[in-house]
Amino acid sequence: MPHGGAIQYVLVVDDSKLQRKILTLALKRWGFDVGEAASGVEALEMAGLRRPDLVLSDWMMPGMSGLELCRKFREMDGEDYSYFILLTSKSEKEEVARGLDSGADDFLTKPVDSNELRARIMAGERLIEMQRSMAQANRTLSDTLAELQQLYDNIDSDLKEAKKLQQSLVRERFRALPVGDLSLMLRSSGHVGGDLVGFFEAGVQHVGLYALDVSGHGISSALMTARLAGYLSSAAPDQNVALRKNAHGQFVPRPPDEVVASLNDLVLDEMETEHYFTLLLAFVELETGQMVMSQAGHPHPAVQRADGTIEQMGTGGFPVGLLSGVSFERFELKLDRGDRILILSDGVTECLGPNGDMLGEEGLTGLMHDLAETRGPAFLEALIWRLTEFNGSDDFPDDVSAILFEYQGLAAT
Repeated sequence: MPHGGAIQYVLVVDDSKLQRKILTLALKRWGFDVGEAASGVEALEMAGLRRPDLVLSDWMMPGMSGLELCRKFREMDGEDYSYFILLTSKSEKEEVARGLDSGADDFLTKPVDSNELRARIMAGERLIEMQRSMAQANRTLSDTLAELQQLYDNIDSDLKEAKKLQQSLVRERFRALPVGDLSLMLRSSGHVGGDLVGFFEAGVQHVGLYALDVSGHGISSALMTARLAGYLSSAAPDQNVALRKNAHGQFVPRPPDEVVASLNDLVLDEMETEHYFTLLLAFVELETGQMVMSQAGHPHPAVQRADGTIEQMGTGGFPVGLLSGVSFERFELKLDRGDRILILSDGVTECLGPNGDMLGEEGLTGLMHDLAETRGPAFLEALIWRLTEFNGSDDFPDDVSAILFEYQGLAAT
């Protein structure tokens, strides 16, 4: 009757034919499939053809000893564990230690008692079953980890593409206008983020600027910024909620506070999202430098005058998409020749230093004083370097975005 346990095939190794037969008869009577080898070399050859579940090997054999056989057997490749019992007439502790070092699992003293052999085989079966269960669990775990790694690689690849797409929302990072230079910067703290900056033509006399910061981070915030970019599109003025047509059919700016209120209604009524966002929307009258803007929870814009003095202004305001019926305000300022305005996300002012202190508005003021002679995109690059120095790393905890508009006025005619 075949044996139904974890041990099916037993290899008996002994240079004595009589000893092999005694063991083989007992094993076959218990239902095991048995192979016989007269030497260690023959045993290794047989094990290479069919790996045994259990090896019963004499310790003392001419040529290759049982210890040496055990050592070489353990060096053979194979996922399944095999139980190895050494048969010996030796009982010295140091010899047993040598056997354990060679990889033996158990020892039996010759002449072998059949009841004791049976008990040792049953113990070996329990160990093999545990080992095989662990091996199967490890294989399952390895397969699962491999699948997770593949999923991670796919997600990482998709996020890298998403980052390219999000960065492409800022189509131009620099525009030389007839009255000055416009520079933009967008840097996500992860692959994708919730910040967005942009500009659009608002008729022949105005340009619109916007900076927004969607709550949270990651994919859902990035999707929100992409949708909002469509509402403030520079490529499709008829879809831009910040523009309207005048009596002559020309696109002109809407009051910025009305635009922000419209966006608030759009988010609450049409978007099924828990996200909200801060926003600063501004219109610049190119000929005069007059600016009208609305601030909805976004950081205060900083104006650096031609003489170097810095003013931070604004009404603060309530974020967009949190509550219905909220009113938004507008305020105005005027840029003179040589003035510039910096519109930033809170990733700059709330950037943390090594002591946990935020840069803050005072730190921003000092930074702008230090970079007073630095212009255009170089200013924004220097801003990132200074933030890196302050933070101690370029791995910022939040997205960083900025618009820098440097006003020179119309050239004298």
